[in-house]
Amino acid sequence: MSSVLQSFLDSWPLFRETYLAAWLIALLLSMAGVFVVARDQIFVGAAIAQASTLGIALALCVGAAFAAEGSFWRTELSHTLVGGAFAIGAALVVARVGASGGAGAPGGTGRESHEAVTGFIFLLGASASVLLLARSPHGLEEVQNLVSSSVIGATMADVVLFAGLAAVTLLFVLARRRPLVLLAMDPLMARAAGFGRGLNVLCSAWLGLVMGMTIHAAGVIYAFGCLVLPALIAKNVCRETLSMFVVAPVVAVGAALAGFVAGNGLDFNEAQFTVALLCVLLALAWGARALRRP
Repeated sequence: MSSVLQSFLDSWPLFRETYLAAWLIALLLSMAGVFVVARDQIFVGAAIAQASTLGIALALCVGAAFAAEGSFWRTELSHTLVGGAFAIGAALVVARVGASGGAGAPGGTGRESHEAVTGFIFLLGASASVLLLARSPHGLEEVQNLVSSSVIGATMADVVLFAGLAAVTLLFVLARRRPLVLLAMDPLMARAAGFGRGLNVLCSAWLGLVMGMTIHAAGVIYAFGCLVLPALIAKNVCRETLSMFVVAPVVAVGAALAGFVAGNGLDFNEAQFTVALLCVLLALAWGARALRRP
């Protein structure tokens, strides 16, 4: 154990920004994930992640085909911004479908269900991102890296960005925690109270933003894992939705700390090791909940 910790400490000067960015991403996404899990819309996170990947692939394709070396479309910033825009767009589309009701809603309008639209976005993003870069080996490798999760290469600018996003998210949750819980548990009551639709759009846009910003830095597996797994663990150990906003970030950051220390010492991909650790914790939470049942 001491050698694992020493290995991590030895790597700290070289990968400090990487570790800090990864831990802040875990904190940020775990808070956003409570809203997703409480509404039983877990697959939405995967769809938004794939939409962001499609945006990044499109930016890469445009940069390679039309932009000169050194132009905006060849920069990491353009990839992040376009990926974020696609993620926000996907989140808003899903939110609109969910708010208007699907084909099976009472008095339904014949529109497609929430699950159908979410699945469409997921499959479109997953397939089109690969097809766009199929003839560009370097670009295709970039998409594959996004799917596999690695926070290596994070900069101090990433640390500041994710710290700012996490701070804004935390302040918003503290200020609007009860309306958020009501919207998650009873959207119709929230709408009757006068803040349902606007708050729903704001939360969806923010979810798209944070997913879009984190996907490019951390990859799909780590981002999606930090979004849903800590919240699912919290859901199984908490009696109230409000307390999930406390438990989920604690679980996420604790698992990320342990995952990156152990992953580094054991020579595993730290991001994927963290997600695997969260999966183990979720399995234990499910087991504990089953034992508590009469």
